[in-house]
Amino acid sequence: MGDEPENLTLTFLRRLDAKIDDLRGDMREVKERLGLLEQTCASISRRVDRIEDRLDRVERRLDIVPA
Repeated sequence: MGDEPENLTLTFLRRLDAKIDDLRGDMREVKERLGLLEQTCASISRRVDRIEDRLDRVERRLDIVPA
């Protein structure tokens, strides 16, 4: 009977350890996906900046000046 609480405690600790390992894997995946989202957002921002520059050049060539 003295061994039962120890074994039960070890069982719970092993389950907890397994759950923590699962969480680590999930967090790694979330971080990777967040990194990809950040890269995509930065890429879109650069593209918008280039479009704005091109539009400014077109407006200057057409002598269109915002009021």
